[in-house]
Amino acid sequence: MNKCILVGNLTRDPELTQTTSGVSMCRFSIAVNRNYANANGEREADFINIVTWRGLAENCGKYLQKGRKVAVCGQIQTRSYDDKDGNRRYATDVVADDVEFIGGGDGGSSAPREERSSAPKKLTSELKPVEDDGLPF
Repeated sequence: MNKCILVGNLTRDPELTQTTSGVSMCRFSIAVNRNYANANGEREADFINIVTWRGLAENCGKYLQKGRKVAVCGQIQTRSYDDKDGNRRYATDVVADDVEFIGGGDGGSSAPREERSSAPKKLTSELKPVEDDGLPF
């Protein structure tokens, strides 16, 4: 069985592309903290490459950004290729079946990246006080 579940933060904005046949693909990487500290007392992280396809890829490309916390469920895949110098290189990716958007790098906004404004938002309070007598707990 080849199944992994990871929780981490995006290390950079996702890269959404399409194959020559028009299938959407999104690549991003996440930093996943290790469960232990090193000799200096610092917690180290592993940087894991993630690949998503089709509708999931489009959603990841549209809604994710650097710093966003995600949970990824998928399979580990290894591949090999020859670099420009003719050396054999190996790469390992997680091909995600599911990506849960947990937290936001921008305060948890669910608006698409291209619609977000960098201007600070004004907070308005439209909450009205509730009488304690009416609460069910």
